[in-house]
Amino acid sequence: MRYTADAATFLEMAGPAGALLGLDPGTETVGVAVCDERRTLASPLETLFRNGLRLDLERLRLLSQRRDAVGIVLGMPYNMDGSAGRRAQSVRAFSRSVEDALGLPVLHWDERLSTVAAEEAMAETSRNRGKRAARIDAAAAASILQGALDAFTGLRNAPPAR
Repeated sequence: MRYTADAATFLEMAGPAGALLGLDPGTETVGVAVCDERRTLASPLETLFRNGLRLDLERLRLLSQRRDAVGIVLGMPYNMDGSAGRRAQSVRAFSRSVEDALGLPVLHWDERLSTVAAEEAMAETSRNRGKRAARIDAAAAASILQGALDAFTGLRNAPPAR
């Protein structure tokens, strides 16, 4: 399996604990976030300015190694009606490259409104507009990753299937 959109399947592949990276891929940048090993809190890590696929993957490999990441949660840009457009095709191709380069399981997570949520959260801070713009992609990646972490909690707390 190259990637999955199913959280339960991803948890089987990544295991019950360990750091995860969250990615918000864009055409010019990739927002990167990380969570703790217990998978309770996602934090923005950095905004990677795209430098060509090979260099981007090398940077992601380095970040995943430094954080001992065991999986990737990658934001998928679905349309508001839930359909996948051209941008989603591009992100799927990026996802395959990430999985091949890092050798980690990848979960595709619905990123609709993640940037909006990140912008609203950052607007409430005292950061000036220029500093917010430089960090928005990493904050969006943290929003994506936190959404997945919250869903994992629901899966762990669900009663067993009968």
